[in-house]
Amino acid sequence: MYPEDLEKLVTWQMPFGKFKGCLLADLPGNYLHWFARNGFPEGELGRLLELMREIDHNGLSSLLDPLRIR
Repeated sequence: MYPEDLEKLVTWQMPFGKFKGCLLADLPGNYLHWFARNGFPEGELGRLLELMREIDHNGLSSLLDPLRIR
């Protein structure tokens, strides 16, 4: 993980699907778990979704709050 990945979670929007336009950091846990079961997309988006799933699963979402203020 790179520090800039955390900033991407609070700035990138989901480009497709039910939650299109939602910030990656705001995606619901059950949606992130669905990707974990069914496979994350290829590339950087998939890597970021996997990171967000780990953050959410471990109850660490509040770590992103200071980045949201910027």
